[in-house]
Amino acid sequence: MEAKEFARRRKHLLQMMGEGSIAILPTASIYPRNRDVMFPFRADSDFYYLTGFPEPEAVAVFVPGRKHGEYLLFCREQDPEKEIWEGRRAGTQGACKNYGADDSFPITDIDDILPGLLEDKARVYYAMGYYPAFDQRMIGWVNHIRRASRAGKRPPGEFIALDHLLHEMRLIKSAQEIRTMREAARISAKAHIRAMENCHPGIMEYQIEAEYLHHFFSHGCRAPAYPSIVGSGGNACILHYTDNNARLKKGDLLLVDAGAEYDYYAADITRTFPVSGRFSSAQRAIYELVLEAQLAAIAEVQPGNHWNQPHEAAVRVLTEGLAALGLLKGRVSTLLKKEHYRRFYMHRTGHWLGMDVHDVGDYKVDGEWRAFEPGMTLTVEPGVYIPADSQGVAKKWWNIGVRIEDDVLVTKEGCELLSADVPKTVDEIEALMASSQRGASAS
Repeated sequence: MEAKEFARRRKHLLQMMGEGSIAILPTASIYPRNRDVMFPFRADSDFYYLTGFPEPEAVAVFVPGRKHGEYLLFCREQDPEKEIWEGRRAGTQGACKNYGADDSFPITDIDDILPGLLEDKARVYYAMGYYPAFDQRMIGWVNHIRRASRAGKRPPGEFIALDHLLHEMRLIKSAQEIRTMREAARISAKAHIRAMENCHPGIMEYQIEAEYLHHFFSHGCRAPAYPSIVGSGGNACILHYTDNNARLKKGDLLLVDAGAEYDYYAADITRTFPVSGRFSSAQRAIYELVLEAQLAAIAEVQPGNHWNQPHEAAVRVLTEGLAALGLLKGRVSTLLKKEHYRRFYMHRTGHWLGMDVHDVGDYKVDGEWRAFEPGMTLTVEPGVYIPADSQGVAKKWWNIGVRIEDDVLVTKEGCELLSADVPKTVDEIEALMASSQRGASAS
Protein backbone atom coordinates (compact mmCIF):
# COMPACT_ATOMS: atom_id res chain seq x y z
CA MET A 1 0.00 0.00 0.00
CA GLU A 2 1.42 3.39 -0.96
CA ALA A 3 2.20 6.02 1.69
CA LYS A 4 -0.25 8.46 0.12
CA GLU A 5 -3.06 5.96 0.70
CA PHE A 6 -2.44 6.00 4.46
CA ALA A 7 -2.15 9.80 4.41
CA ARG A 8 -5.50 10.08 2.60
CA ARG A 9 -7.17 7.90 5.24
CA ARG A 10 -5.73 9.94 8.11
CA LYS A 11 -6.87 13.18 6.51
CA HIS A 12 -10.39 11.82 6.11
CA LEU A 13 -10.51 10.69 9.74
CA LEU A 14 -9.23 14.02 11.04
CA GLN A 15 -11.87 15.88 9.02
CA MET A 16 -14.65 13.72 10.44
CA MET A 17 -13.39 14.14 14.02
CA GLY A 18 -13.21 17.93 13.98
CA GLU A 19 -11.26 20.19 16.34
CA GLY A 20 -11.55 19.75 20.08
CA SER A 21 -11.21 15.99 19.74
CA ILE A 22 -8.54 13.30 20.00
CA ALA A 23 -8.37 9.72 18.77
CA ILE A 24 -6.17 7.07 20.39
CA LEU A 25 -5.45 3.75 18.72
CA PRO A 26 -3.03 1.10 20.03
CA THR A 27 -1.73 -1.74 17.91
CA ALA A 28 -1.98 -5.42 18.81
CA SER A 29 0.17 -7.06 21.45
CA ILE A 30 2.67 -9.89 21.09
CA TYR A 31 1.30 -13.19 22.44
CA PRO A 32 3.24 -16.27 23.60
CA ARG A 33 2.79 -19.47 21.60
CA ASN A 34 4.68 -21.62 24.08
CA ARG A 35 7.82 -21.36 26.17
CA ASP A 36 10.18 -18.70 24.77
CA VAL A 37 8.29 -18.65 21.46
CA MET A 38 5.85 -15.96 20.33
CA PHE A 39 3.16 -16.05 17.69
CA PRO A 40 4.18 -14.12 14.56
CA PHE A 41 3.19 -10.49 15.10
CA ARG A 42 0.55 -8.85 12.94
CA ALA A 43 -0.47 -5.26 13.52
CA ASP A 44 -4.03 -4.45 14.55
CA SER A 45 -6.05 -3.91 11.35
CA ASP A 46 -7.52 -0.54 12.40
CA PHE A 47 -4.10 0.69 13.52
CA TYR A 48 -2.39 -0.46 10.32
CA TYR A 49 -5.19 0.95 8.14
CA LEU A 50 -4.27 4.45 9.31
CA THR A 51 -0.52 4.16 9.86
CA GLY A 52 1.03 1.38 7.78
CA PHE A 53 3.30 0.88 10.80
CA PRO A 54 4.15 -2.84 11.20
CA GLU A 55 5.87 -2.92 14.61
CA PRO A 56 4.48 -3.92 18.04
CA GLU A 57 4.37 -1.66 21.10
CA ALA A 58 2.98 1.36 19.29
CA VAL A 59 0.11 3.80 19.78
CA ALA A 60 -1.23 6.24 17.17
CA VAL A 61 -2.79 9.52 18.32
CA PHE A 62 -4.74 11.93 16.13
CA VAL A 63 -5.38 15.52 17.26
CA PRO A 64 -7.14 17.73 14.67
CA GLY A 65 -5.78 21.28 14.63
CA ARG A 66 -2.70 20.58 16.77
CA LYS A 67 -0.07 23.16 15.81
CA HIS A 68 2.89 20.81 16.14
CA GLY A 69 1.30 18.08 14.05
CA GLU A 70 -1.99 16.23 13.99
CA TYR A 71 -0.64 12.68 13.73
CA LEU A 72 1.55 11.44 16.59
CA LEU A 73 3.09 8.00 16.87
CA PHE A 74 4.43 6.47 20.07
CA CYS A 75 6.79 3.61 19.26
CA ARG A 76 9.89 1.75 20.39
CA GLU A 77 13.17 3.60 20.19
CA GLN A 78 16.03 2.22 18.17
CA ASP A 79 18.21 -0.07 20.25
CA PRO A 80 21.28 -1.56 18.52
CA GLU A 81 21.67 -4.33 21.10
CA LYS A 82 18.04 -5.48 20.97
CA GLU A 83 17.95 -5.14 17.20
CA ILE A 84 20.71 -7.76 16.96
CA TRP A 85 18.26 -10.25 18.49
CA GLU A 86 14.85 -9.01 17.38
CA GLY A 87 15.36 -7.15 14.11
CA ARG A 88 15.46 -3.54 13.01
CA ARG A 89 13.21 -0.85 14.48
CA ALA A 90 12.01 2.33 12.80
CA GLY A 91 12.49 4.37 15.97
CA THR A 92 10.99 7.81 16.46
CA GLN A 93 12.89 9.28 13.51
CA GLY A 94 11.81 6.48 11.20
CA ALA A 95 8.22 6.90 12.35
CA CYS A 96 8.24 10.41 10.91
CA LYS A 97 10.53 9.83 7.92
CA ASN A 98 9.17 6.50 6.70
CA TYR A 99 5.63 6.29 8.10
CA GLY A 100 4.34 9.84 7.82
CA ALA A 101 4.00 10.77 11.50
CA ASP A 102 4.06 14.51 12.17
CA ASP A 103 5.61 13.90 15.56
CA SER A 104 6.87 10.80 17.36
CA PHE A 105 7.77 9.89 20.94
CA PRO A 106 9.23 6.85 22.71
CA ILE A 107 6.50 4.46 23.82
CA THR A 108 8.05 4.55 27.30
CA ASP A 109 7.08 8.23 27.58
CA ILE A 110 3.39 7.76 26.85
CA ASP A 111 2.30 7.99 30.51
CA ASP A 112 3.96 11.39 30.78
CA ILE A 113 2.72 12.84 27.49
CA LEU A 114 -0.74 11.46 26.76
CA PRO A 115 -2.58 12.93 29.80
CA GLY A 116 -1.56 16.39 28.58
CA LEU A 117 -2.98 15.67 25.15
CA LEU A 118 -6.27 14.54 26.72
CA GLU A 119 -6.72 17.70 28.79
CA ASP A 120 -9.62 19.95 27.80
CA LYS A 121 -10.68 17.77 24.89
CA ALA A 122 -14.41 17.72 24.25
CA ARG A 123 -14.36 14.28 22.64
CA VAL A 124 -12.13 11.22 22.85
CA TYR A 125 -12.44 8.65 20.07
CA TYR A 126 -11.34 5.28 21.38
CA ALA A 127 -12.40 1.64 20.85
CA MET A 128 -13.06 0.39 24.37
CA GLY A 129 -12.92 -3.33 25.12
CA TYR A 130 -10.49 -4.63 22.50
CA TYR A 131 -7.37 -4.34 24.64
CA PRO A 132 -8.40 -4.46 28.33
CA ALA A 133 -4.91 -3.62 29.65
CA PHE A 134 -4.82 -0.47 27.55
CA ASP A 135 -8.38 0.38 28.67
CA GLN A 136 -7.06 0.51 32.23
CA ARG A 137 -4.29 2.87 31.21
CA MET A 138 -6.83 5.15 29.54
CA ILE A 139 -8.91 5.20 32.72
CA GLY A 140 -5.78 5.98 34.71
CA TRP A 141 -4.88 8.94 32.47
CA VAL A 142 -8.38 10.39 32.73
CA ASN A 143 -8.42 9.98 36.52
CA HIS A 144 -5.01 11.68 36.69
CA ILE A 145 -6.53 14.73 34.98
CA ARG A 146 -9.59 14.66 37.24
CA ARG A 147 -7.38 14.72 40.33
CA ALA A 148 -5.75 17.89 38.98
CA SER A 149 -9.07 19.72 38.50
CA ARG A 150 -8.22 22.28 41.22
CA ALA A 151 -5.24 23.27 39.09
CA GLY A 152 -7.63 24.15 36.28
CA LYS A 153 -7.27 20.93 34.29
CA ARG A 154 -10.39 19.42 32.77
CA PRO A 155 -10.86 15.78 31.73
CA PRO A 156 -12.47 14.91 28.39
CA GLY A 157 -16.18 15.53 28.23
CA GLU A 158 -17.24 12.63 26.01
CA PHE A 159 -15.94 9.23 24.92
CA ILE A 160 -17.02 8.04 21.45
CA ALA A 161 -16.38 4.65 19.86
CA LEU A 162 -13.69 5.11 17.23
CA ASP A 163 -15.05 1.98 15.51
CA HIS A 164 -18.04 3.83 14.10
CA LEU A 165 -16.00 6.31 12.06
CA LEU A 166 -13.16 3.99 11.16
CA HIS A 167 -15.20 0.95 10.20
CA GLU A 168 -17.42 2.96 7.91
CA MET A 169 -14.25 4.11 6.15
CA ARG A 170 -12.94 0.54 5.88
CA LEU A 171 -16.23 -0.80 4.52
CA ILE A 172 -15.89 1.05 1.19
CA LYS A 173 -12.67 -0.02 -0.52
CA SER A 174 -10.49 2.43 -2.46
CA ALA A 175 -9.07 1.69 -5.91
CA GLN A 176 -5.75 0.69 -4.35
CA GLU A 177 -7.44 -1.63 -1.86
CA ILE A 178 -9.41 -3.27 -4.66
CA ARG A 179 -6.23 -3.89 -6.64
CA THR A 180 -4.68 -5.50 -3.56
CA MET A 181 -7.74 -7.69 -2.98
CA ARG A 182 -7.74 -8.77 -6.62
CA GLU A 183 -4.15 -9.94 -6.15
CA ALA A 184 -4.99 -11.77 -2.92
CA ALA A 185 -7.84 -13.52 -4.74
CA ARG A 186 -5.68 -14.30 -7.79
CA ILE A 187 -2.98 -15.93 -5.66
CA SER A 188 -5.57 -17.86 -3.66
CA ALA A 189 -7.35 -19.02 -6.82
CA LYS A 190 -4.13 -20.47 -8.22
CA ALA A 191 -3.55 -22.26 -4.92
CA HIS A 192 -6.99 -23.91 -5.17
CA ILE A 193 -6.18 -25.08 -8.69
CA ARG A 194 -2.84 -26.44 -7.45
CA ALA A 195 -4.67 -28.39 -4.72
CA MET A 196 -7.10 -29.94 -7.21
CA GLU A 197 -4.20 -30.94 -9.43
CA ASN A 198 -2.35 -32.62 -6.56
CA CYS A 199 -5.29 -34.31 -4.85
CA HIS A 200 -5.52 -38.11 -4.83
CA PRO A 201 -6.51 -40.87 -2.40
CA GLY A 202 -4.00 -41.86 0.27
CA ILE A 203 -2.44 -38.50 1.09
CA MET A 204 -3.18 -36.53 4.25
CA GLU A 205 -5.37 -33.47 4.56
CA TYR A 206 -2.37 -31.50 5.82
CA GLN A 207 -0.49 -32.34 2.63
CA ILE A 208 -3.20 -30.53 0.68
CA GLU A 209 -2.92 -27.67 3.18
CA ALA A 210 0.82 -27.59 2.43
CA GLU A 211 0.07 -27.04 -1.27
CA TYR A 212 -1.81 -23.86 -0.34
CA LEU A 213 0.84 -22.58 2.05
CA HIS A 214 3.62 -23.26 -0.48
CA HIS A 215 1.79 -21.29 -3.15
CA PHE A 216 0.92 -18.43 -0.79
CA PHE A 217 4.50 -18.01 0.40
CA SER A 218 5.91 -18.42 -3.10
CA HIS A 219 3.82 -15.49 -4.30
CA GLY A 220 4.48 -12.86 -1.67
CA CYS A 221 2.01 -13.81 1.06
CA ARG A 222 3.64 -14.37 4.44
CA ALA A 223 0.57 -16.01 5.97
CA PRO A 224 -2.86 -17.39 5.18
CA ALA A 225 -5.69 -15.02 5.97
CA TYR A 226 -7.04 -17.59 8.46
CA PRO A 227 -6.33 -21.22 9.41
CA SER A 228 -7.11 -23.35 6.36
CA ILE A 229 -10.06 -25.75 6.55
CA VAL A 230 -9.18 -28.97 4.71
CA GLY A 231 -11.94 -31.48 5.46
CA SER A 232 -12.46 -34.78 3.66
CA GLY A 233 -15.47 -37.07 3.99
CA GLY A 234 -17.35 -36.43 7.21
CA ASN A 235 -14.88 -33.71 8.21
CA ALA A 236 -16.39 -31.54 5.47
CA CYS A 237 -19.54 -31.39 7.60
CA ILE A 238 -17.65 -29.63 10.44
CA LEU A 239 -17.89 -25.94 9.58
CA HIS A 240 -14.64 -24.78 11.20
CA TYR A 241 -12.65 -28.01 10.99
CA THR A 242 -8.91 -27.27 11.17
CA ASP A 243 -7.33 -30.50 12.47
CA ASN A 244 -6.49 -31.39 8.85
CA ASN A 245 -4.99 -34.72 9.93
CA ALA A 246 -7.15 -37.38 8.21
CA ARG A 247 -6.17 -39.49 5.22
CA LEU A 248 -8.02 -38.82 1.97
CA LYS A 249 -10.16 -41.78 0.88
CA LYS A 250 -11.33 -42.83 -2.53
CA GLY A 251 -14.93 -41.77 -3.13
CA ASP A 252 -14.93 -38.94 -0.57
CA LEU A 253 -15.36 -35.24 -1.20
CA LEU A 254 -12.75 -32.76 -0.03
CA LEU A 255 -13.87 -29.32 1.15
CA VAL A 256 -11.13 -26.69 1.31
CA ASP A 257 -11.74 -23.20 2.69
CA ALA A 258 -8.46 -21.32 2.26
CA GLY A 259 -7.31 -17.84 1.32
CA ALA A 260 -4.11 -15.82 1.31
CA GLU A 261 -3.40 -12.56 3.08
CA TYR A 262 -1.64 -10.22 0.65
CA ASP A 263 -0.35 -6.88 1.96
CA TYR A 264 -2.76 -7.12 4.92
CA TYR A 265 -5.84 -7.93 2.75
CA ALA A 266 -7.64 -11.26 2.84
CA ALA A 267 -9.03 -13.61 0.26
CA ASP A 268 -11.58 -16.21 1.35
CA ILE A 269 -12.40 -18.98 -1.13
CA THR A 270 -13.97 -22.41 -0.69
CA ARG A 271 -14.11 -25.22 -3.20
CA THR A 272 -15.35 -28.78 -2.82
CA PHE A 273 -14.02 -31.48 -5.13
CA PRO A 274 -13.86 -35.30 -5.32
CA VAL A 275 -10.74 -36.96 -3.95
CA SER A 276 -10.78 -39.48 -6.81
CA GLY A 277 -11.50 -36.88 -9.48
CA ARG A 278 -15.15 -37.72 -10.20
CA PHE A 279 -18.36 -36.95 -8.30
CA SER A 280 -20.78 -39.73 -7.45
CA SER A 281 -24.38 -39.16 -8.53
CA ALA A 282 -25.41 -38.17 -4.98
CA GLN A 283 -22.41 -35.88 -4.55
CA ARG A 284 -23.09 -34.30 -7.92
CA ALA A 285 -26.74 -33.64 -7.03
CA ILE A 286 -25.83 -31.83 -3.80
CA TYR A 287 -22.94 -29.98 -5.43
CA GLU A 288 -25.03 -28.67 -8.31
CA LEU A 289 -27.75 -27.59 -5.89
CA VAL A 290 -25.22 -25.57 -3.84
CA LEU A 291 -23.79 -24.06 -7.03
CA GLU A 292 -27.28 -23.07 -8.20
CA ALA A 293 -27.88 -21.41 -4.82
CA GLN A 294 -24.58 -19.57 -5.00
CA LEU A 295 -25.25 -18.24 -8.50
CA ALA A 296 -28.69 -17.05 -7.39
CA ALA A 297 -27.13 -15.29 -4.40
CA ILE A 298 -24.39 -13.63 -6.48
CA ALA A 299 -27.05 -12.31 -8.87
CA GLU A 300 -28.53 -10.38 -5.93
CA VAL A 301 -25.26 -8.54 -5.20
CA GLN A 302 -26.24 -5.29 -6.92
CA PRO A 303 -26.06 -1.63 -5.83
CA GLY A 304 -29.27 -0.76 -4.03
CA ASN A 305 -30.15 -4.34 -3.09
CA HIS A 306 -29.90 -5.02 0.63
CA TRP A 307 -27.51 -7.27 2.51
CA ASN A 308 -29.98 -10.08 3.16
CA GLN A 309 -31.17 -10.53 -0.43
CA PRO A 310 -28.33 -12.91 -1.43
CA HIS A 311 -29.06 -15.04 1.66
CA GLU A 312 -32.77 -15.10 0.91
CA ALA A 313 -32.09 -16.19 -2.67
CA ALA A 314 -29.72 -18.96 -1.58
CA VAL A 315 -32.07 -20.25 1.10
CA ARG A 316 -34.98 -20.47 -1.33
CA VAL A 317 -32.97 -22.41 -3.92
CA LEU A 318 -31.54 -24.76 -1.29
CA THR A 319 -34.93 -25.40 0.30
CA GLU A 320 -36.59 -26.13 -3.05
CA GLY A 321 -33.71 -28.40 -4.05
CA LEU A 322 -33.54 -30.30 -0.76
CA ALA A 323 -37.28 -30.88 -0.96
CA ALA A 324 -36.98 -32.13 -4.55
CA LEU A 325 -34.26 -34.58 -3.46
CA GLY A 326 -36.43 -35.82 -0.59
CA LEU A 327 -34.10 -34.53 2.14
CA LEU A 328 -36.77 -32.11 3.33
CA LYS A 329 -40.46 -32.98 3.38
CA GLY A 330 -43.36 -30.58 3.19
CA ARG A 331 -44.49 -27.45 1.35
CA VAL A 332 -41.59 -25.18 0.39
CA SER A 333 -43.36 -22.14 1.87
CA THR A 334 -43.73 -23.92 5.23
CA LEU A 335 -40.16 -25.23 5.15
CA LEU A 336 -38.89 -21.69 4.55
CA LYS A 337 -41.11 -20.16 7.22
CA LYS A 338 -40.02 -22.70 9.84
CA GLU A 339 -36.39 -22.63 8.63
CA HIS A 340 -36.18 -26.41 8.29
CA TYR A 341 -33.32 -25.90 5.84
CA ARG A 342 -31.14 -25.09 8.86
CA ARG A 343 -30.75 -28.80 9.51
CA PHE A 344 -28.47 -28.95 6.47
CA TYR A 345 -27.55 -25.26 6.05
CA MET A 346 -26.96 -23.57 9.36
CA HIS A 347 -24.83 -20.49 8.56
CA ARG A 348 -25.26 -17.21 6.73
CA THR A 349 -24.48 -16.83 3.04
CA GLY A 350 -21.60 -14.39 3.44
CA HIS A 351 -19.76 -11.67 5.32
CA TRP A 352 -17.81 -8.50 4.62
CA LEU A 353 -14.24 -9.07 3.45
CA GLY A 354 -11.17 -6.84 3.65
CA MET A 355 -8.24 -6.50 6.02
CA ASP A 356 -9.99 -9.00 8.27
CA VAL A 357 -11.47 -12.14 6.77
CA HIS A 358 -14.67 -11.35 8.67
CA ASP A 359 -14.29 -7.68 8.01
CA VAL A 360 -15.76 -4.68 9.80
CA GLY A 361 -18.94 -2.86 8.86
CA ASP A 362 -22.52 -2.89 10.11
CA TYR A 363 -24.94 -5.25 8.40
CA LYS A 364 -27.94 -3.18 9.47
CA VAL A 365 -28.41 0.59 9.61
CA ASP A 366 -31.20 1.96 11.81
CA GLY A 367 -32.60 -1.54 12.13
CA GLU A 368 -32.81 -2.16 8.38
CA TRP A 369 -30.58 -4.37 6.23
CA ARG A 370 -27.81 -2.30 4.67
CA ALA A 371 -27.95 -1.51 0.95
CA PHE A 372 -25.01 -2.53 -1.21
CA GLU A 373 -22.78 0.27 -2.49
CA PRO A 374 -19.93 0.22 -5.02
CA GLY A 375 -16.63 -0.58 -3.29
CA MET A 376 -18.06 -3.03 -0.76
CA THR A 377 -16.49 -6.50 -0.80
CA LEU A 378 -18.09 -9.64 0.56
CA THR A 379 -18.15 -13.41 0.32
CA VAL A 380 -20.99 -15.51 -1.05
CA GLU A 381 -20.82 -19.03 0.41
CA PRO A 382 -23.89 -21.28 0.64
CA GLY A 383 -23.45 -24.90 1.60
CA VAL A 384 -25.11 -28.19 2.44
CA TYR A 385 -23.79 -30.52 5.17
CA ILE A 386 -25.12 -34.05 5.75
CA PRO A 387 -23.14 -35.91 8.44
CA ALA A 388 -23.19 -39.68 8.82
CA ASP A 389 -26.04 -41.23 10.81
CA SER A 390 -28.37 -38.34 9.93
CA GLN A 391 -31.75 -39.57 11.11
CA GLY A 392 -34.20 -40.26 8.31
CA VAL A 393 -31.62 -39.64 5.59
CA ALA A 394 -30.63 -42.34 3.11
CA LYS A 395 -27.05 -43.56 3.50
CA LYS A 396 -26.06 -42.41 0.00
CA TRP A 397 -26.20 -38.80 1.26
CA TRP A 398 -24.08 -39.35 4.39
CA ASN A 399 -20.78 -37.49 4.76
CA ILE A 400 -21.53 -35.14 1.89
CA GLY A 401 -20.41 -31.65 2.84
CA VAL A 402 -20.34 -29.01 0.10
CA ARG A 403 -19.57 -25.31 0.31
CA ILE A 404 -18.78 -23.03 -2.61
CA GLU A 405 -17.42 -19.59 -1.70
CA ASP A 406 -16.29 -16.67 -3.83
CA ASP A 407 -15.12 -13.12 -3.15
CA VAL A 408 -17.38 -10.48 -4.67
CA LEU A 409 -16.88 -6.74 -5.26
CA VAL A 410 -19.92 -4.49 -5.60
CA THR A 411 -19.49 -2.27 -8.69
CA LYS A 412 -21.54 0.55 -10.21
CA GLU A 413 -23.00 -1.84 -12.79
CA GLY A 414 -23.46 -4.89 -10.55
CA CYS A 415 -20.66 -7.01 -9.15
CA GLU A 416 -17.25 -8.46 -10.00
CA LEU A 417 -16.20 -11.96 -9.00
CA LEU A 418 -12.67 -11.50 -7.66
CA SER A 419 -12.12 -15.26 -7.36
CA ALA A 420 -13.47 -16.21 -10.78
CA ASP A 421 -10.24 -17.99 -11.76
CA VAL A 422 -11.10 -21.08 -9.71
CA PRO A 423 -13.10 -23.77 -11.56
CA LYS A 424 -16.42 -24.53 -9.91
CA THR A 425 -18.74 -26.41 -12.26
CA VAL A 426 -18.70 -30.19 -12.02
CA ASP A 427 -17.41 -30.53 -15.58
CA GLU A 428 -14.61 -27.97 -15.04
CA ILE A 429 -13.42 -29.62 -11.83
CA GLU A 430 -13.52 -33.15 -13.22
CA ALA A 431 -11.70 -32.06 -16.40
CA LEU A 432 -8.94 -30.31 -14.42
CA MET A 433 -8.43 -33.26 -12.09
CA ALA A 434 -8.51 -35.79 -14.94
CA SER A 435 -5.92 -33.78 -16.86
CA SER A 436 -3.57 -33.61 -13.87
CA GLN A 437 -3.97 -37.32 -13.16
CA ARG A 438 -3.19 -38.19 -16.81
CA GLY A 439 -0.10 -36.01 -16.58
CA ALA A 440 1.00 -37.76 -13.39
CA SER A 441 0.50 -41.20 -14.99
CA ALA A 442 2.49 -40.20 -18.07
CA SER A 443 5.42 -39.00 -15.99
